Amino acid sequence: MIQKLTSEARAAELGQLDGWQVAEGRDAIARSLQFADFNEAFGFMTRVAIKAQEMDHHPEWFNVYNKVDITLSTHEASGVTGRDIALARFIDDVAKSVLRP
Repeated sequence: MIQKLTSEARAAELGQLDGWQVAEGRDAIARSLQFADFNEAFGFMTRVAIKAQEMDHHPEWFNVYNKVDITLSTHEASGVTGRDIALARFIDDVAKSVLRP
């Protein structure tokens, strides 16, 4: 069974992620990203979708034009797990390769 991270472990992991925060009102982490345009946002989402499918761990997300809001939580564990942290790290890596400083 997948184990939910303790609040201490989640806080430690969040400190190592780029732009992720505890989602308001639930045991989840969230990040918002803004891209140059819709094409760039959609390309980012496509790369993340391929990895999520490989992991069998799918994000909750919302996209309007160039903005992508992502929430990660493991439903089977009712909270944040190592799977969420691993996917967040992948998302950070993809975002770094797409977003301009």
